[in-house]
Amino acid sequence: MAINRQKKEELVAQYKELIANSPALVFTNYQGTKVSQVRSLRAKLKDSNSTYVVVKNTLLGLALRESDRVSPDVLLKGANAVMFCGEDIGKSVTALKAWIKDAKALEITGALLEDSVLDGKGAESLSDLPTKDQTRAMLLGVLSAPARQLVQIVNAPGSSLARVINAHAEKQQEAA
Repeated sequence: MAINRQKKEELVAQYKELIANSPALVFTNYQGTKVSQVRSLRAKLKDSNSTYVVVKNTLLGLALRESDRVSPDVLLKGANAVMFCGEDIGKSVTALKAWIKDAKALEITGALLEDSVLDGKGAESLSDLPTKDQTRAMLLGVLSAPARQLVQIVNAPGSSLARVINAHAEKQQEAA
């Protein structure tokens, strides 16, 4: 079904807004997927602040170029739907892969990460990225390690002195 120019402009504007709010786009081949399955996927992806949209390839390519992003022509073929990832890319792609495993309905064909075009395997490996919370925990551990070591160094002479005094006191008690 052909769509008019106004509708095309609205779609391009919608795509540009989604692109602006997404650090990564994951392309999927949705051929053979039922509408009810797409609805359930969209519901699952809301938890990770991701949006799943069936796209018009030429309009998405135009929106990517207008947004100064790479237009992955190799991915803009066939029956495409795109997951516009929320800020936590690892969590989003993990949720998508889990849904695909359960539903056996989609195929990840590639991804666009900032200005890098990834193939299907590269896109799936995005799920190996740590989540935002895991990254914060790792960063906190790295930042707190020097402080912990400083406290141990500062406390070491005092605790050593306390052990020596304690040992001396025990020796005195044994002698008495």
